[in-house]
Amino acid sequence: MSETGNIGNWTWIEGGVAAPRGFYAAGVQAGVKYRNKYDVAVLLSEVPAEAAGVFTRSLVKAHPVLLSKERVQKGRAQAIVMNSGNANACVGEAGDKAAEAMTAKTAECLGLAVEDVLVASTGVIGVEMPLPTVLDGIEAAAAEAAKMRQLAQGQEQPSGTENAEKEIFDSAHNAALAIMTTDTTVKEYACELTCAGGVVRLGAMAKGSGMIHPNMGTMLGFMTTDAKVPAAKLQALLQEAVDESFNMVTVDGDTSTNDCVFLLANGESGIEPTGADWDNFRNMVRSLAVKLAQVIARDGEGASKFLEVKVTGAKSKEDARKLAKSICGSSLVKTAVFGEDPNWGRILAAMGYSGADFDPSEADIYLGPIQVAQGGRGVDFPYEQAKRVLAEKDIVIEARLRGGNAQATAWGCDLTYEYVKINGSYTT
Repeated sequence: MSETGNIGNWTWIEGGVAAPRGFYAAGVQAGVKYRNKYDVAVLLSEVPAEAAGVFTRSLVKAHPVLLSKERVQKGRAQAIVMNSGNANACVGEAGDKAAEAMTAKTAECLGLAVEDVLVASTGVIGVEMPLPTVLDGIEAAAAEAAKMRQLAQGQEQPSGTENAEKEIFDSAHNAALAIMTTDTTVKEYACELTCAGGVVRLGAMAKGSGMIHPNMGTMLGFMTTDAKVPAAKLQALLQEAVDESFNMVTVDGDTSTNDCVFLLANGESGIEPTGADWDNFRNMVRSLAVKLAQVIARDGEGASKFLEVKVTGAKSKEDARKLAKSICGSSLVKTAVFGEDPNWGRILAAMGYSGADFDPSEADIYLGPIQVAQGGRGVDFPYEQAKRVLAEKDIVIEARLRGGNAQATAWGCDLTYEYVKINGSYTT
């Protein structure tokens, strides 16, 4: 999925993670779990890049999360290897060895330092990685990524009638396919910002459909930029963006063992945004992260409706986030949305156990434009009209408080029969 057009101070462009200068990606069909599915991918930077990462807060962490979390602390990386079909989680020493072997193979194939390679996996927990299959896939994906680098440098001719840029972008699209599990849509975007010294670009791809809950969950995110940004500043930027986006998404209330988001900045544009340019770049990163978070929510397993929950008038940002996430994550709210039942009491109940400090007697609740509660009590509202609001594909719930000026937005989806069908037979 990609977009073109203007928004804010930047422009949506094509290319995904390969849109920024000096980044290449490739995905292959290795047969990790299924035949004829892209499932192993490599993302390569022309030069060692400044690196940042945010990881699951679950105490149960997958083996690739543990390895990447350790390596990204030095603030540098040049490649990321990734796979779907197997989470490489909770399998003991074999999992540690598999994660290390995946990065070693990538480094060998691309001529990199092994410590500059990060790794991410997604799929079934508790099953050992089919390592020979994955290593063969890495070799093929690395070769394809290296070919894209040669294309960009003019050392290789495009295949058939395609031009080099299209072939490079198509290869990056295959990488986005390779990280999908139960996703029904490819999630990739890119944008560019004109700064005082020239243009900087930002690209991204992500996966996520189920096992999604605040603090991230079964979602992988990869962001690339050719801007020059020091690692410490990059880490703060990524954490801020994640807090406003991926950590505000909930599909089913389950937090994953594998979720991680990376941001690599290779500086190939030669531009280090400062002043107003930095503010615009920061907003571009946040907006792209929010865009990915929203499309993950829309693609929730079995989802039929997209849910946006806005909380205003909270005492603090933390309280606003807690309230929004609690409403959006409530199974009873989700099922009411699915059944098109304007049961506002479930919304107030979810606010009550959120852990946020607020006065229920100052809570006004809206379903779209229709006020269904005032001061924590129901009002006489047009019931059938409210049901029609919930029959829409996109639904907005608002909780307006009077305790302060803080606000937050969370995104999610309804909870359907199809979700149970998908997850009731996930391993079978």
